[in-house]
Amino acid sequence: MCMIVFGNAQRVSPKRCRVRCTFLLILIAILNPSAGSSEPSAPIEPAQPSSLIATVRVEAPLDFCGEAVPLKTPDVRERMEKELLLTLWDRPQVILWFKRSKRYLPLIEKMLQDNNLPEDLKYVAIAESALRPHAGSHKGAIGFWQFTPATGKKYGLKINSQVDERRNIFRSTRAAIDYFKELHDMLASWTLSAAAYNMGEQGLSAEILAQKTNDYYQLYLPLETQRYVFRILAAKLIFSDPERYGFRFRPEDFYPPLQFDRIQLDCFQETPIHIIAQAAQTYFKAIKDLNPEIRGHYIAAGRHSILIPQGADQGFQVRFEKLVEQWLSDNQERVYVVKQGDSLSAIARRFNVPLPALLIWNRLGLKQKIHPGDKLIIYPNENETGNSE
Repeated sequence: MCMIVFGNAQRVSPKRCRVRCTFLLILIAILNPSAGSSEPSAPIEPAQPSSLIATVRVEAPLDFCGEAVPLKTPDVRERMEKELLLTLWDRPQVILWFKRSKRYLPLIEKMLQDNNLPEDLKYVAIAESALRPHAGSHKGAIGFWQFTPATGKKYGLKINSQVDERRNIFRSTRAAIDYFKELHDMLASWTLSAAAYNMGEQGLSAEILAQKTNDYYQLYLPLETQRYVFRILAAKLIFSDPERYGFRFRPEDFYPPLQFDRIQLDCFQETPIHIIAQAAQTYFKAIKDLNPEIRGHYIAAGRHSILIPQGADQGFQVRFEKLVEQWLSDNQERVYVVKQGDSLSAIARRFNVPLPALLIWNRLGLKQKIHPGDKLIIYPNENETGNSE
């Protein structure tokens, strides 16, 4: 039986023995790659400090929206180096920033330019959401620019059970532009505007009055806000010189830009998204991905601006009208009138359809009550009938 002494003598099981022996062999191979080879061993070079140390040495000048960052102040340099180091530590996240950047940043850059706002504000969206439309926080902030419901509605975003425009890159960026304009008019500083974007303008104004300074870098603010501008600056530094920080990309590494046709769609009643997808000769998922603000499986009655895959607008309206007509006709034939004693789960079992599908077809909640005389749409189980819509 194999025995190995680790510290104080103890008997080791054969299985543990094999594991520890394997670990030791791997460790030896790492420390001395030439071990076990017939080549003479080269002397092991003394350990060198990681190049990351040199990488996070931020050289002046550095600015945010044209406002100088006082890197000569030791505390400011420390905070900047900390955020840059922490950002670089999460290299997979940074890689995803870059890969998504060709999809969304050109749209943001153009809107900022059209509104005479500094281009550096685009890094706020990176710091807030990593350019993810469905990013969310424990405070209820959602979307590219992480608007809370109250702030989003204040700046014109529709947020309800059917649509959440915080997830729409165009509408949420428009709202962010309006918000930043208002903040800058109030604070006369883009750096303070960014801090206010994070913690709220009232809270920041109160701290400015209490602390008798309007210098962001000298204000004692909530810890998240004290880090906030430096997180944005870390993104700016990395995007400004990716190779310096070890990121080398080929053109094909980036996710493709958004390519779409924009259509105006008039719906006289709630309409299933799958009909829009069929009319656009694509899939439900493609419509949802292009229009992340749409919630659920239906769009509300009314006029909508919808994105569909590029090239799909040709003949779309004719196909859409035919599909809606067919859908309405099918619904008339698939109506079930609720009877006394019925429940949603019992009806689903009777027609051998999934309960979640029954809820989707009829826009019902799981706990929603039904009553005798209510009408439900029930589609046949395609796996049994072999039919398709």
